[in-house]
Amino acid sequence: MRVFGFIAVLAVLGVGLFMYKRSIESLPGGSPQEQIDTVAIRQRLLTIAQTERTYQASNGTYATLEQLSSDNLLPGGTEQRGYTYTADVTSTGFTITATPTAANKAQWPTLTVNESMQVTEK
Repeated sequence: MRVFGFIAVLAVLGVGLFMYKRSIESLPGGSPQEQIDTVAIRQRLLTIAQTERTYQASNGTYATLEQLSSDNLLPGGTEQRGYTYTADVTSTGFTITATPTAANKAQWPTLTVNESMQVTEK
């Protein structure tokens, strides 16, 4: 009777291990470092987008990253974690793009955010 209980426990552990392995393989992104950096880049994009919205509310126009930087509204500059930020600013909106520029991140995603505050990945 104990043998069957032991076999049942092993079977349950085997099924659990199989399900865990499949769930880990289905996670988006690559390495853990890529996932961590991508989350940080997403947060940075949202911070810049919120700064753009605040600037527009105060000044009536959206600002370039250079304007934000000169007004001390862009701490950390336009490069972070191997990504470079650029802005496409119009009178009605903006798109901020984070492009991987570090050699070891060439295959990582390019991320963008616009005035709708939605971060997209390419």
